[in-house]
Amino acid sequence: MSVANFSSRFCRKCLYTSLSVADMVRFAKMVYPDYDIYEKSGYPAGHPIANQDAASRIATDMLQDGYYVDFVEVLIKINSEGYMGRRYSLRGLDDVIGDVINVGYSYDNTTSQFFENQRERITRNWGRLYDGDERQMAVLRLDIAGNSILVKENPRPQIEKAYGDLRKIVTKAVVSRLGRLWTWEGDGALGAFMLGSYSRMAIFAGMDILNELFLYNKTANPLNSEIKIRLSVHSGHVVYSESESECLKEDTVKKAITLESKAAVPNSMVISNSLAVTQDQALLNIFSLEKNVSAEKYRIYQVNQERS
Repeated sequence: MSVANFSSRFCRKCLYTSLSVADMVRFAKMVYPDYDIYEKSGYPAGHPIANQDAASRIATDMLQDGYYVDFVEVLIKINSEGYMGRRYSLRGLDDVIGDVINVGYSYDNTTSQFFENQRERITRNWGRLYDGDERQMAVLRLDIAGNSILVKENPRPQIEKAYGDLRKIVTKAVVSRLGRLWTWEGDGALGAFMLGSYSRMAIFAGMDILNELFLYNKTANPLNSEIKIRLSVHSGHVVYSESESECLKEDTVKKAITLESKAAVPNSMVISNSLAVTQDQALLNIFSLEKNVSAEKYRIYQVNQERS
């Protein structure tokens, strides 16, 4: 979402009426670790900076350098939970939050995060990431099993209809779990999840896709055979890029692709062991016991889609 959509006046006022310069800088560094107000403002190091000047500089830098939404989330947390045992009351914070919402964001009280209002727009960066931003994410890889055979044995209109329907199923499952569909190729897709319990969201999206496809194959598939897919989910650090090809080079994405190709079977989803150990036992109970392939540990969830 464009920086120009935001107004920093509420944030500036909230900062200078509620915090010391030292606190402003401390909280800014929570989202912008290398932030140096002296370098940004041009003041000599150690020179006193007036509250209003510091607030204006910090709010402007948060906007221009892409940290504004993260910074507002920090202010919300500080206001509700305090910091290092100290309580803070940030005057005018409601106006700051309202300004973010007015430009097209929603606020989730459960996760204490903003994300773009999905009724208004859905973009691949959730309206908040910039090229080079590194975040912890879960990625969902999908591949259509036997794609070349399906294409060869079915008329083109039916293929386009069936694959279009599959894309709708995948998109709905991913977006409804606050994820984003990053790539869609002829026989594969990549979804990314960053908000809330993102690993769990990715797993549930995969289950949704498998089960919706089961029903689709039974009731609406125009092809002469079932569509079968392989899925995998892995989590880790991902450096965001607007370029689809650059996203595919990320180690977390490459591991998901490797798991899908080496461990998944048609109508199944595999999850990496590093992701599995962070999930509760009730969820893991519907997966297989731990398996190994090429020194990688994983668990698998399968749906039987054979026609009776």
